[in-house]
Amino acid sequence: MDILSEEKIEQLFNVLNKSSEILSKSFDQSYLDSLTQTLENINSNSVDEKGLSEPDKNKLAKLYQRVVPESLESEDIRKSIQMAILKAIKADNIQANYQITPDTIAFVLRYLISGIKRGSKKISLIDPAMGTGNLLASIYNQLNSSLNVKPSMTGIENDDAMSELAAASFELERIVVDLLHEDAVSDVVAPNNVDIAVSDLPVGYYPIDDNVKNFETRSLSGHSYVHHVLIEYAMNHVVDGGFGMFLVPSQLFQTSEAKSFLKWIQDKVYLQGMLNLPLELFLNKSAQKSILILQKHGGNAHQANKVMIGEFPSFKDEAGFRKFLTEIDDWEINDLLK
Repeated sequence: MDILSEEKIEQLFNVLNKSSEILSKSFDQSYLDSLTQTLENINSNSVDEKGLSEPDKNKLAKLYQRVVPESLESEDIRKSIQMAILKAIKADNIQANYQITPDTIAFVLRYLISGIKRGSKKISLIDPAMGTGNLLASIYNQLNSSLNVKPSMTGIENDDAMSELAAASFELERIVVDLLHEDAVSDVVAPNNVDIAVSDLPVGYYPIDDNVKNFETRSLSGHSYVHHVLIEYAMNHVVDGGFGMFLVPSQLFQTSEAKSFLKWIQDKVYLQGMLNLPLELFLNKSAQKSILILQKHGGNAHQANKVMIGEFPSFKDEAGFRKFLTEIDDWEINDLLK
């Protein structure tokens, strides 16, 4: 990243931060809600806030005048918003499911997608649990930059605050996404011929048992794992031979609920890879995540001669990281796509 780009990111973040702090204090509300308001105000180029004092309105108007979205790259805007979301996580003491996917992991997912879809002029993506949209935006910008492809994207999110923030962020970033403010597990209607499903999945139990009764990955007793049923939902919306790439707990297959999940995998998809992310990214071993790579049956799909099982070296080890990416390239060309 060049110095000018860094300066623009810092300048936009300062506007987002100061504006959000003003709104948070004036309305006694969370920083996250104030950030969404700030983005909406910038998008509409107005400060139409009932109950806001004239001095604060003037402060916001002056701050917004410093933002010229057309002069900013989409990726610079995304990084500025990402910095503001990180500030919100600390300021509001936000729960774990609001945490954003680190850019290094987004890069790896984009790298995998680029290899699998090499030579493609069109790529479609779906994220059944998009959160604030940061992962989708990062992948979009990287694919646009590396492959000169603007992927068509569908993002689904049930949480009000995250859905609103994602919508305002995408608008400012000039990224077109079909946004569905719905609970994917409730079988919301979404495109069913998507090339790739990708998601940093929430982990835990899904509370409404009636909503999962038609899922093969459901628990036969008690609540079902939300990450299991979301994977099944996403893969149902992928084209025959299409792929799913999901951030999942590294202990995915070592739980009491793994049996039904493994049976679904054997019946409906090919397990093509499981790549553990560096332990240094997580608080402890139990919190470690992996990238699960699935391919739906049908089309030209087949079980790869070699399932890609491995662990990324430290992202700080540049030589080791590049070597591992080369191994992924070789695997995609000689095993997965051959």
